Amino acid sequence: GDCRYIEDNEVTQEELFSVLNSDLKRETAETSLYRRPLRCLDMVALEGQFTYTAERPRLGCAAFFIAAPDQVLSVTYDHVDIDCRGGDFIKRYVDYCGTAVGAELFSPGAEQPAAVRSSQNVFMLFFHIRHAGNGFTVTVRQHLNPFPCNIISQTPEGAFTLVVPQQHRNCSFSIIYPVELRISEFSLGHNSDTAFPKRSASGCSEAGDFVELLGGSGLDTSKMSPIAELCTSFTGPTQMKIGCDNTVVRLVSSGRFVNRLAFSYNLLDHSALQKIRLNSVDDFCFSK
Repeated sequence: GDCRYIEDNEVTQEELFSVLNSDLKRETAETSLYRRPLRCLDMVALEGQFTYTAERPRLGCAAFFIAAPDQVLSVTYDHVDIDCRGGDFIKRYVDYCGTAVGAELFSPGAEQPAAVRSSQNVFMLFFHIRHAGNGFTVTVRQHLNPFPCNIISQTPEGAFTLVVPQQHRNCSFSIIYPVELRISEFSLGHNSDTAFPKRSASGCSEAGDFVELLGGSGLDTSKMSPIAELCTSFTGPTQMKIGCDNTVVRLVSSGRFVNRLAFSYNLLDHSALQKIRLNSVDDFCFSK
């Protein structure tokens, strides 16, 4: 009877499977959502639903969510059970621009937002839970970002292209490892002369559009030191070995041009680090 009904209504087998598959995909997306508990100090690189429940008073906890360089994150607060008046709180650190930009989310009298979206590929929750049994649940999703800016690399090696489309902004790519950095292209849209890295004292900042390389031991770029600058477009490999714990490639744009910077990087192994210990860049990094 069912087969005859399908036949009479001219529904093909392919169309039927298409409808069934679309329903199945919607159902599977909900039921297959990755779930796991959060630790007091945690790093997560997957989409999913994450729950923190305090087994005892915990202060100074942080959950660090990270996506691919060309993605942003949305965080939905599914459930929050904390005692704001008793000293519990949750803060978000959405943006990475060298220093963390914080906003208190759940505190006495504060409005509780349903969802927050980051503007780059990192999102950190900082929380104090003073009472056992209290906690929260969040769902984290990853979304494509057409013009990534202010990125932290997930891996110690890779390649990336920063593009700033006529916007007055500074975009940074942070690599939290000692690396060998290769810049293959730097285009300002107004100059095609060959250039090589210059010391920052040469005054590239006066040009308004330039690349700045920073090195240091932490994520706060205000406490990092300039290693070199580029302020003239070029095509061709420029290579540097940087022994700092954190290397930042920053593209500074005036908004007058479409700026483009292509580069790759790979982790410096122990032997390579030993070879550059007398290099001024390496000493420079470790002396700060």
